[in-house]
Amino acid sequence: MDDQLLTLLRSVDTPTVCNAIEVAQGKRGFNAFTRGTFIASRPEAPAIVGYARTAKIAAAVPTTEDPATIRTRRMDYYRHMASGPRPSLAVVEDLDFPDAVGAYWGEINANIHRGFGMSGVVTNGVMRDLGDVPEDFPMISGSIGPSHAFVRVEAIGVPVTVFGLTVSPGDLVHADRHGALVVPPEIVPVLAEAIEKLRLTERLIIESSKAADFDFEKFEAAWARFEAART
Repeated sequence: MDDQLLTLLRSVDTPTVCNAIEVAQGKRGFNAFTRGTFIASRPEAPAIVGYARTAKIAAAVPTTEDPATIRTRRMDYYRHMASGPRPSLAVVEDLDFPDAVGAYWGEINANIHRGFGMSGVVTNGVMRDLGDVPEDFPMISGSIGPSHAFVRVEAIGVPVTVFGLTVSPGDLVHADRHGALVVPPEIVPVLAEAIEKLRLTERLIIESSKAADFDFEKFEAAWARFEAART
């Protein structure tokens, strides 16, 4: 991804990218997005954009594996997160969802992943330490809780499902307080153009609606221009 596209994607919200993908595809029906409501550690933060590094965790009950196995997998997890193309973000599925109880994401893990150069995390699991996590490492999670419980890594570098969205390692993900989506690879070369086209066409409606003399007739004319510009 070139720097210009990355800057643009970080400047727009995820609903805009959803709509722009449909503009690029020339139809409705894009469905590679999350369902449900996330909690954002910093709702006002710019969008998280990056290539997914994935894992699965669990925390509700103690593991039956020996400590050496758990530690080895944890180190393999960090090695996975530290590698791969940049920009990157973590996408982590909590296998206990919807009854997740163990906060894997807090002050320590946020700083570690930020130190690896990652942009943030999308998870259906739990986060904590909201007053102490780095401001430039947004966490988008399923819930907030106080304890890590019995949290440990269960799988690394595999497809994961978070709020109905399946993400594979290397997928290009865009996420913010609204949720997350996977950008289709074939759309990437035309995504910037689609975003700009979307902005221009939406402005036709928005600017018209703000006029003092706005009424149905003005709306109808603006909508006709809007539809013509989108074809």
